[in-house]
Amino acid sequence: MVVTWDTRKADANLANHGVAFADAETVLTAPLALTTEDLDAEGEQRFLTVGAAVIYTYRGKTRIRLISARRATRNERRDDAQGI
Repeated sequence: MVVTWDTRKADANLANHGVAFADAETVLTAPLALTTEDLDAEGEQRFLTVGAAVIYTYRGKTRIRLISARRATRNERRDDAQGI
């Protein structure tokens, strides 16, 4: 799977959330990461993976587009621990 991102968005994400997209990419293949559909997304199907909270979408069958990455919130960590 090829992972892509907008460099300006990646720079802004690092400044705002302290998480580099290059680091966030590793969460996508973490065997214990919890992934769910982002139900707040509009216009395209998006997913949220908790380890760090990584928001992304698929571009065809072989590409993933990273949208945002941040530390998981307290509620997301709790839900992950509870298997929700």
